[in-house]
Amino acid sequence: MGATEIIFIFAVYLLLFGAKGIPSLAKTMGEAVRTFRNATDDIQREILSDERPKTQDFSNVRDVTTRNSKDAEGNTGGDHMGKAKSVQDRPTT
Repeated sequence: MGATEIIFIFAVYLLLFGAKGIPSLAKTMGEAVRTFRNATDDIQREILSDERPKTQDFSNVRDVTTRNSKDAEGNTGGDHMGKAKSVQDRPTT
């Protein structure tokens, strides 16, 4: 937000609530900024912390899948991994 927008919002607030509303506006804005800073500090601390949850190691997936038995075409699964059935092979209803 630029300075022009902030001044415009301040002028509208001044017209709506008068000069007595300025301290409450400043208090609300201060609390909002403080909450935002605390939230960003917490997120930054969490990202930079060394206590990240351990991720699983999937480097041996290829070794495990090659141990499975394969059919004549080299597929390890059922029909979903084999060739698609043609329209002629499907039963008519």
